[in-house]
Formats: sequence, C-alpha cells, structure tokens
Amino acid sequence: MPSVTVEPADPRPLVDGDVVVGSRCTGCTRPDAWQRERCPACLGVCVSERFGPGGIVWSSADVHLAVGHREPPFTLAQVDLDDGPRVLVTVRPTGEVPPGTRVRIVGTDDGDVVVES
Repeated sequence: MPSVTVEPADPRPLVDGDVVVGSRCTGCTRPDAWQRERCPACLGVCVSERFGPGGIVWSSADVHLAVGHREPPFTLAQVDLDDGPRVLVTVRPTGEVPPGTRVRIVGTDDGDVVVES
C-alpha cells in the first residue's frame, strides 16, 4: 500500500493586506475568522466578510521559549476585531499589551496575523 502524506490544516485566519477574511452567519450574525458555508452555532448560511483592521486587546502574554521558527521573546495577544471575531495575533513591538488597548492589523508574518500596538 502506498504511503500518503497528509498536510495538517492551517488553523490561522486568512489575512488580506490589513484585514481578516472570514464569514458571518446570515441567521444569528455570528462573526467567524474563517470562511465557512454554515454557522457552527446555528447551522445558518454564512457569507464572506472582512474584519479589521482595528481591534481591542482582550489579553496578551510574552512567550519566552522557542515555538516552531519563532525565537523568544515574542508577544501573542487575543484581539477582538471591530464588529468581528476574536483572533490570536503576534504583537509588534514585543511586549505585553494591557487589555483594552487599541491595535491595528499590519499584515502577516509567515502566515501569522501581526498587529502594532
């Protein structure tokens, strides 16, 4: 039997310039950072939507160990995008950001969403 190589799914949202390309449910209006045909909450039909570039930090943390290709230290944050979903982002410059801080998406870094505080 031939061996099959399966590439893992990339869980990061798609960024186009300075916005996240996701979807919103036409039924319950739930925003999602990923393009979906059906809403995972109510199974309603989803339509494509763009979120950002602005948002508010929900939480952040400095990471002090190497993760994948990233060398420490670097900062990760959960950001509530304006009228959109919460996404995990890399913060520039590195350093914890207080909750409630306004940030802006500035693109990607090897597929990761990057914000400036």
